[in-house]
Amino acid sequence: MKLPVDPDLGIVVPVHNEQDNVVPLYRELVAALDPAGISFELLFVDDGSRDDTANAVRRLACSDDRVKGLVLTRNFGHQAAISIGLEHVSGSAAAIMDGDLQDSPADLVALYRALIAESAEVAYAVRRTRQENVFKRAMYRVFYRILARLARIEIPLDSGDFCVMARSSVERLRSLPERLRFVRGLRSWIGGKQIAVEVDRAARRSGQPKYTFSKLLRLAVDGLVSFSDTPLRVASVLGFGVAGLSLLGILVVIVWSITGLLPTGAGLGTIALSILFLGGVQLVAIGVVGEYVGRIFEEVKRRPIALVAQYVGEDDRQPTFDRVHARMLSTVGNRE
Repeated sequence: MKLPVDPDLGIVVPVHNEQDNVVPLYRELVAALDPAGISFELLFVDDGSRDDTANAVRRLACSDDRVKGLVLTRNFGHQAAISIGLEHVSGSAAAIMDGDLQDSPADLVALYRALIAESAEVAYAVRRTRQENVFKRAMYRVFYRILARLARIEIPLDSGDFCVMARSSVERLRSLPERLRFVRGLRSWIGGKQIAVEVDRAARRSGQPKYTFSKLLRLAVDGLVSFSDTPLRVASVLGFGVAGLSLLGILVVIVWSITGLLPTGAGLGTIALSILFLGGVQLVAIGVVGEYVGRIFEEVKRRPIALVAQYVGEDDRQPTFDRVHARMLSTVGNRE
């Protein structure tokens, strides 16, 4: 099918080793969006897959002009794949959804209709139920509530990246300069009228989850550090608290020494434990500061969010780097 000049909805789907889910997701999106009369562009962002994901996207693009793809040069991560997808997607509105069919195409229609009906700028999904194991559900619940308590902005509880945004919100999100992105937090930061739509998150259709415990922990740290300076304040408070306890301990030892109540060998043990305790606190504080400094280090390098190796669809356009390089060569040639 030919893509309309300006589709109603551009759908960004980051995928990593999802060869078995690409075609079923496409079919379910067509089955949900076509009867609803919603024209769409489907943009898969292949985040360095090692299986046949990229070829599956290419085959779909050959059969349907509405399907396009970005093949990244390596695995840059889920949030980077979403961000680079938003840089290239078309449509009066843009959607973000996962490629494992945990985000339902039927719910996507509900989000789009809610956006239009409420004249909102963002309609985001709030997970009413989820099909992960008890441990994962508990970790998600704890994380969202800690983030909501510590963040300087209001970040909705139990809301992921699954959403539909008006073009104005997409442009605001794209204009933000940072490279280390926590998309759902940035979506809240840009403001505007945002509405919640409750959904039931399904189980993964096939394949293995890409967010391991370590990656989820990294995402949680990114969210906390990006939208809160509370960890730095906690480190400062902890430092004052330890200093106060140390002073109190010194006074206790002095009193014991004067009164002769100090047990034999207690002084040396007290000193050793104090040094270990203070050393541990200092390492924790340095680690917290290091998280913030590390992000400053990454941001000031101004590297791109991700690099595109190949475009799929629209006659397989050249990657951005090649186009920019070609313009530079053309400019040099004209000057000569």
